[in-house]
Amino acid sequence: MSATIEAAARASFTLHDAEQFLYREARFLDDRDWDAWLALYAPDVEFWMPSWDDDDRLTEDPQTEISLIWYGDRGGLEDRVFRIRTERSSATSLPEPRTLHSVTNVEILENVGGLVKLRCNWLTQSYRYRTTDTYYGTSFYTIDTTGEAPLIRRKKVVLKNDYIHHVIDIYHV
Repeated sequence: MSATIEAAARASFTLHDAEQFLYREARFLDDRDWDAWLALYAPDVEFWMPSWDDDDRLTEDPQTEISLIWYGDRGGLEDRVFRIRTERSSATSLPEPRTLHSVTNVEILENVGGLVKLRCNWLTQSYRYRTTDTYYGTSFYTIDTTGEAPLIRRKKVVLKNDYIHHVIDIYHV
């Protein structure tokens, strides 16, 4: 394939494509389709949910500061899924929460060399023990569109309502 055709193929990842990709990720979480959800992530993905510090600023380095969630590769996500499936998760017990993810305000921030940077807002409703909890925030993605299927290389989740009354897990965000 010529360099011009390859560049056109990479640049063809449109806003509609981005929205459909994010909606699919949300559906996989709501349906607890863990294998399909994990397949969206590159092996070397960084999944990070920074915490808010005492001065109401987000932490900046997952290696030296507190994070709500941090995995340096897909193996960490696979371990989370294993724990959820085998009821070895501190965040999950029976019955599992039912979730509904809504994704909105999707923007393509950059599309260079087959790496697409996205920003979106999200809202998750979670129901368990006759209680509904609401989580909301903004996520930033780097998606590699050079392969057969787009893969998430980096996901940063900013939880805006970080004062919560129980442990949060990957399916809440």
